[in-house]
Amino acid sequence: MSAYLELQGIRKQFGNTNVLNHVDLQIHEGELVTLLGPSGCGKSTLLRCIAGLTDIDGGKIILEQKDIVNLAPRNREIGMVFQSYALFPNLTVSENIQYGMKMRGASKGERRNRSEELLALIDLEDKRDAYPRHLSGGQQQRVALARSLAVQPKVLLLDEPLSALDAKIRKNLRTEIRDIQRKFNMTTIFVTHDQEEALIISDRVCLMNKGSIVQQGTPEELYTTPRTEFVARFMGSYNVLTRPEALRLFQRVDSTAERFAIRPESFILLDEEGRKEALYAGKRIVDGNVHSVSILGNIIRYAIDTAGVRLTIDVLNDGRSHRIGDQTAVSLALDDSQLLHLEKEGA
Repeated sequence: MSAYLELQGIRKQFGNTNVLNHVDLQIHEGELVTLLGPSGCGKSTLLRCIAGLTDIDGGKIILEQKDIVNLAPRNREIGMVFQSYALFPNLTVSENIQYGMKMRGASKGERRNRSEELLALIDLEDKRDAYPRHLSGGQQQRVALARSLAVQPKVLLLDEPLSALDAKIRKNLRTEIRDIQRKFNMTTIFVTHDQEEALIISDRVCLMNKGSIVQQGTPEELYTTPRTEFVARFMGSYNVLTRPEALRLFQRVDSTAERFAIRPESFILLDEEGRKEALYAGKRIVDGNVHSVSILGNIIRYAIDTAGVRLTIDVLNDGRSHRIGDQTAVSLALDDSQLLHLEKEGA
């Protein structure tokens, strides 16, 4: 199946700084792809290049088999929703939604019907005559999304659209965005620096660092099989171990790898009964001390000092927890753990 949108060797330089380094990416029709990465990695710049708001220094942007690099932004049939919403303060909600259609010469009746359809979709029918200043942040973001959808773009670009909202609104709105994207089968590129957001909302995640896509795949693939230390550390609280550390913990390592990553939920904290069962089952056990305890809702995250290594271990919060300084035991069954070979960065 050929790509609906394809980026070929996209390069961008600001001064002497390479912001995008020959970025290649294929996106299929109806797919939601997230560009994830730390600040300054190039993800927002790449989005602006696709929209035509930033010129590229080299490469091709191919939409439906046509290179659109030389097209003006208004001719690319691409919609963009910004972090700042960018609504017109002197226009009502309905007028904001209709604005792009008006610029394209749509009739009054067509604009009104489309606006009403989208107002129902974003559940703001009672706010059609309100001005942006009378809306909450979440409501303004929904209007910005509806305005982009009104012109029926071939691709929708979302540049950190939820970062200015509080946690509860973010969770609700990302679900709404995903539902709307699926309803319209809208090819979408979503930019965020939030790993949880990327894992929840995406069909595919592209993790960027220093102007390049260092790994891409389904959310599950990126979380469970990171290829580099950067990916492991960015995607979760992996325990990244040197070979000597792994040998101290496991006593043997059937690999020539020099660095390893183990998910925090792969280890098991043992009470006295659990220790007996683990010994009976032939599990590898090491003793340790609790260095710190963090309550993360339904998860408790421990830092455990054991065998000269400080491990991050996640367990379900069942209402019981160890205290700092407590002695404990950790089950380290090698065959049960997700042990990952970490390649050198950029490999």
